[in-house]
Amino acid sequence: QVHLVESGGDLVQPGGSLTLPCTASGSIFRIDVMGWYRQAPGKQRELVATITNDHTTNYADSVKGRFSISRDNSKNMVYLQMNSLKPEDSAVYYCHARVYRNYTSWGDYWGQGTQVTVSS
Repeated sequence: QVHLVESGGDLVQPGGSLTLPCTASGSIFRIDVMGWYRQAPGKQRELVATITNDHTTNYADSVKGRFSISRDNSKNMVYLQMNSLKPEDSAVYYCHARVYRNYTSWGDYWGQGTQVTVSS
């Protein structure tokens, strides 16, 4: 079993910053891609940013230049640094990881989500 736990969600004013950490634990042989997704009320879950095991990153156009994703492979953690936050960034943010339990068996895992609200 693998568990992902996010934290760091908060109410922040427009233009502010937040960092979301996510920790993976459990039966982990290797973690491939990790990422952050978000879902606002009435909308579908969307990709925010991903990072591969060798630290190759990918961002949604809406967050490029404002958000930064990073990971610490030694701690099985991924971080999302969010700067210049806008009201439209308000959503529940979910951590994702593709985890290998051995050389051939893998699964996609999600955290429970953390609420980010950007409002004055």
